[in-house]
Amino acid sequence: MMMNRRKALALAAGTGVAALGAPAFAETYPTRPIRLIVPLPPGGSTDGAARLMAERLTHRLGQNIVVENRSGAGGIVGTEIVVQSEPDGYTLVFGTVSTAGINYPLFGDRMPYKAEDLVGVGLVMSAPNIVIVSAKSQFKSLRDLIAYAKAHPGELNFGTTGPGSSVQMAGALLRVATGIDVAPIPYRGGAQVLQELIAGRVDFAVDSIPSAIGLIRAGEIRALALTATPRSAVLPDVPTTEEEGLPEVVSSAWFGILAPARTPRPIVEALGREMDSILQEPAVQERLAELGAGPLPLPGGRTSPEAFDAFIKAEIAKWAEVVRKTGVKPN
Repeated sequence: MMMNRRKALALAAGTGVAALGAPAFAETYPTRPIRLIVPLPPGGSTDGAARLMAERLTHRLGQNIVVENRSGAGGIVGTEIVVQSEPDGYTLVFGTVSTAGINYPLFGDRMPYKAEDLVGVGLVMSAPNIVIVSAKSQFKSLRDLIAYAKAHPGELNFGTTGPGSSVQMAGALLRVATGIDVAPIPYRGGAQVLQELIAGRVDFAVDSIPSAIGLIRAGEIRALALTATPRSAVLPDVPTTEEEGLPEVVSSAWFGILAPARTPRPIVEALGREMDSILQEPAVQERLAELGAGPLPLPGGRTSPEAFDAFIKAEIAKWAEVVRKTGVKPN
């Protein structure tokens, strides 16, 4: 079974290389480990989703998918490593709504590469963000939080993972929609934000369900509102921002794999098919559902390189409008 799959990949890769006039590939693909760069720190929801997909791809391809965390500059450092790598299918990046979507309109000409320098392989998951506080917080609802912030301008702060993150943008949307004066405190990753929230050094935060669900279930943090509709099956008692009177505060986290743009198309498509097959596995679906992931926002709920590319283009356009509306700056 494994050998048949690898032979099929080899045939596809060889055909693509011949058509492109590129150097000949080895007899099979892959013949060595594949690097999957995660451009954010370990420990967060991005890292967890990447490792889940790496584990399943390793099993299906018969070669190790080695996850490397290369964080910095809001995901730009790690992504640039992939953009500058050999486009041979052996270096991929685990992109996010931030690194593959928001960063382009947010940083503009300061970006060292363009969206066109990468090509989508497959979307892995999509999950709403949530407004959260410590379980010891006085705030029991989003309305409570907003009312207090309006009565005490400048007193509250909120944790964010920094420029370009969907949680930073959700915080900006919340501030614009409500007119509250709260101070953002940037951290290197979502795991650090959660630690600071529990410790009481952060008043509230916005994070993705996959990142925060474990601490919510453990009773260490409290979810106030979901930044998308409908309600989540894993947090059915948590109202949406629309229910709280803030329909414009919409933000979701999504993750997927991308490759350098000149990667032979047959390799990209073969990897995309493997990813789609993995996402149909009941055990994987169950795991992602436990993390709070919803149906993929793609036609038929199935991933493919073409569908993921179209999705990314739409996301960049959407977040460009949010950047314009909120006036948020990179730093």
